[in-house]
Amino acid sequence: MLTYSLEERGGLPLYEYLYRCIREDILSGALHVGERLPSKRALAEHLGVSVITVEGAYQQLEAEGYVHTRPRSGFFVAQVERSAPARRPAADIQPRQERLWRLDLKTNRVDAARFPLATWTRLTRQVLAEEGPALLSPLPNQGLYALREAICSDLRNYRGLSVSPEQIVIGAGAEYLYLLLAQLLGRDTVLAVEDPGYPKIRQVYEKSGVRCVPLPLDAEGMNPDALRAAGAGAAHLSPSHQYPTGLATPIRRRQELLRWADETGGVIIEDDYDSELRFTGRPIPPLQSIDGEGRVAYLNTFSQTIAPSMRVGFLALPPRLLEQYRRELDFYACTVPATEQYVLTRFLEQGYYEQHLARMRTEYRARRSAVLEAFGRSSFAQCIHIAEQGAGLHFLMRLDTERTDEEIAARARERGVRLGFLSEYTQRQETAFAHTLVVNYAGLEKERLPETVELLADIFAE
Repeated sequence: MLTYSLEERGGLPLYEYLYRCIREDILSGALHVGERLPSKRALAEHLGVSVITVEGAYQQLEAEGYVHTRPRSGFFVAQVERSAPARRPAADIQPRQERLWRLDLKTNRVDAARFPLATWTRLTRQVLAEEGPALLSPLPNQGLYALREAICSDLRNYRGLSVSPEQIVIGAGAEYLYLLLAQLLGRDTVLAVEDPGYPKIRQVYEKSGVRCVPLPLDAEGMNPDALRAAGAGAAHLSPSHQYPTGLATPIRRRQELLRWADETGGVIIEDDYDSELRFTGRPIPPLQSIDGEGRVAYLNTFSQTIAPSMRVGFLALPPRLLEQYRRELDFYACTVPATEQYVLTRFLEQGYYEQHLARMRTEYRARRSAVLEAFGRSSFAQCIHIAEQGAGLHFLMRLDTERTDEEIAARARERGVRLGFLSEYTQRQETAFAHTLVVNYAGLEKERLPETVELLADIFAE
């Protein structure tokens, strides 16, 4: 008769614990193939449990194929392969620990404390109260239509870009949209990417099977002659504010890029990264706004303008690519939760987004000025040269030093400081990129500037 200590079930329901005990005996060979299990009533009396408990255990074993029944004969052990006991998680695998930095000038950050969280909370409550059934219903593949309308209105009013909601595809952040674009382009396409440029762009495309060719930037951005020489069929670029150089592509070069796309049938992916955060004059109009032939796919996210955790981005596809998207990729469901889409829609429609952007421009303009002033008055002021374009949340700072980037980074790590270097954003080994820091200043509060200057002075000291 099967005997088990039911007191050791550890909070499991009785039937489930009994099922696990019998299953373990079958897998270990203690119960042999074809062996008949005790009747439900006999085993219940033996273990001091109800017949329903034993019946539940037997039914689960039968459902998973460990036992089978014979008419009027009972339950018998089925033919299964013996297996080794399930391995417990290795005790020596420790949780991945993210280092806490005393100062981090490498990571892109936004000032979360300035976000109108009370407004977002109120809008969330409204959505939950008013959109209840809709939140549980499937969304259109390209995203909530009302959100696409709100995005189109924002693009038209503040970016001078005229697109229809039908052209918008909502996705969970830039990386997901890169994956969609990679599938639209296909593995036979040679994709030109900027060098120096944001490494993740190339990494995502290459992991998707797209061949990427890093093209050196000149003073005006990506060069159409280099595109032709590389045999590129597509180009991913940021003409309004390139990361990390900060370059803005002038109108003449933009027209040349469009001419390249028109002549070759190429596609331009315009990544409009943080272009809204321009501190002098209006944001530069997107390249797509002067594209008359439908060669430019426009991409943007709310990661920099709201928060990195806001995994909402969007594509504005030209008609030709939209037709291809609907033909080939329309089976994908929208990857952004319904609640976020409904709340963001109201945030845009009711003007809170533009109000927030206006406050952030004011705050970051002041913060940038304070950082530049502090660096200019520091003990290392004579050994740095700052290049900044009056836009975005970073600037370049070149050091006059004999140390390598690796040596400077090591000195910084010893002091709990994380630095990013321009040399990390290029595929080329050129001295022109050496000793140049990419300073992401958005997380630098004014109160921390004295400590920041002191730490950097110690790191840069000869």
